[in-house]
Amino acid sequence: MSTELTEGVKPVGLPRLGEPAPEFEAVTTHGVIRLSDYRGRWLILFSHPADFTPVCTTEFIAFVEIYPELQKRGVDLLGLSIDSVYSHIAWIRNIKEKTGVEIPFPIIADLNKEVATLYGMIMPGESKTETSRCVFVIDPNGILRAMIYYPLTTGRNMQEILRLIDALQTTDAHKVATPANWKPGDKVIVPPPTTLEMAEERVKAGYECIDWYLCKKEL
Repeated sequence: MSTELTEGVKPVGLPRLGEPAPEFEAVTTHGVIRLSDYRGRWLILFSHPADFTPVCTTEFIAFVEIYPELQKRGVDLLGLSIDSVYSHIAWIRNIKEKTGVEIPFPIIADLNKEVATLYGMIMPGESKTETSRCVFVIDPNGILRAMIYYPLTTGRNMQEILRLIDALQTTDAHKVATPANWKPGDKVIVPPPTTLEMAEERVKAGYECIDWYLCKKEL
């Protein structure tokens, strides 16, 4: 296996779930922005490969479609690619001209790849010069709560991103977990008991249980 490093891409550890998201200050289409500017609100930081590309254009239009729902949930959007701010501005204007869609959220112009490197957005096996389709969900305390990576060829599923936000916020509000394919209104998973006594009490508690370790309840 080759250990040769890709030119221009510094080796860096990937950010980890449950740890503070890497701090940054970056030039965007809305001026200079710092990660700390979002403290107190949820943030979806996402990268796209390049401006004026077909899949990315469909994704930005799709992000705009869910933007009102994200705002209702206290979530902001922040895009990123390794393009200049002038390229971003030209692309935003082109999208509006051709589709009538306005991009309301800022986009980082990460020409020096500093933020992309901090977050592990560049996958040299896919591209040495473009960021992959990454999604980072950062909570109001600045903690990285979820990461999703898509290849260059595959556009993201916006409903899954909304579902992920709903699941994380439900977990925080009610101290529960969510099962596969969960969506708001479905039953949630009660945290498993940690002692034998709690396990015996669990099956008597009136929850919907398959066994003592897997019980669900309505919220």
